[in-house]
Amino acid sequence: MTEPLAPKPISASRITISQLMHPEHANLLGNVHGGWIMKLVDEAGALASMRHAQRKAVTVAIDSMSFRQPIKIGDLVILNAEVTYTGQTSMEVTVEVLAENPITGEQTHTNTAYLVYVALDEEGRPTSVPALLAETEEDRQTMQRAQERQQRRLKHK
Repeated sequence: MTEPLAPKPISASRITISQLMHPEHANLLGNVHGGWIMKLVDEAGALASMRHAQRKAVTVAIDSMSFRQPIKIGDLVILNAEVTYTGQTSMEVTVEVLAENPITGEQTHTNTAYLVYVALDEEGRPTSVPALLAETEEDRQTMQRAQERQQRRLKHK
């Protein structure tokens, strides 16, 4: 019998990725292509989930992703990701996307995405992940909202 995994705080999974947007990332309107941002969001989410589980993880769901503001060529895209919910083998990761003008430092929140990953063992089968540990009241509220999102996902399954 395996020992239960020790719970981990949200902060242990937290990662930030930053990338400068170039012309090859542009759509026909001259803004950064939404698909490129989706790719970066998935990478950030995967890294946060792997950091939490200390295992490989695969994407199993992406909640709706709305783009509130365009991201321009020359902007620095900053993605902040952290695990906000854990099940037996699954993890929800919240990814916040910011666009920063590197000259002025002005930041714009462009979107937030919620993704679900499953941790895999060495044979590629789903495997247990550590539970989340709330360190602050804000963590408790974050985890509560994530639990509610997970309940909605399961209801619509």
